[in-house]
Amino acid sequence: MLSPMLQALAADGPQPSLAGHLALFGQFVGSWDLDIVYHRTDGTRQEVSGEWHFGWVLEGRAIQDVWIAPRRDLRHEGPEPGDYGTTLRFFDGAVNAWRSTWIGPCKGYVMPFLARQVGAEIVLEGVFAPNMTTRWIFSEITPTTFRWRHVDTPAGSPTESLRQNMKARRQRVDAPKRR
Repeated sequence: MLSPMLQALAADGPQPSLAGHLALFGQFVGSWDLDIVYHRTDGTRQEVSGEWHFGWVLEGRAIQDVWIAPRRDLRHEGPEPGDYGTTLRFFDGAVNAWRSTWIGPCKGYVMPFLARQVGAEIVLEGVFAPNMTTRWIFSEITPTTFRWRHVDTPAGSPTESLRQNMKARRQRVDAPKRR
């Protein structure tokens, strides 16, 4: 049984009048398994399994996700708690872009982005450190897989630094059992 707050938050689908605009991120609604690679500034890498859940919220006017790394069934392993947070995304016609804000309470993050489709990719862009642009990029999108990466670019530089990348696979949903 969902709490009254979760019942008020959840929606069954997109607001019909906004469905066309909401399709960009609506394609991710559902649950995904993640293979995550963190690229550290010292050149080392850390691999983690994660999970990502997207759903319709706020009368179908927005999409919210919950991103968890490592996966909940692995969170008791290892010295670090990892990350567990949420993003709220909605289309803003005034700027013809998506507003997307990541809230990561484990690390104290509040990161607002503007997101747009750029060719076959979805690019979220924000500035969180002086003279540094952060981009989160969805690419290679199919109905059952996508790639996601986090890159940072210093102002005036053509060189991107890869900070994180993920391969996502849609979780299988069992077909309803016949009676």
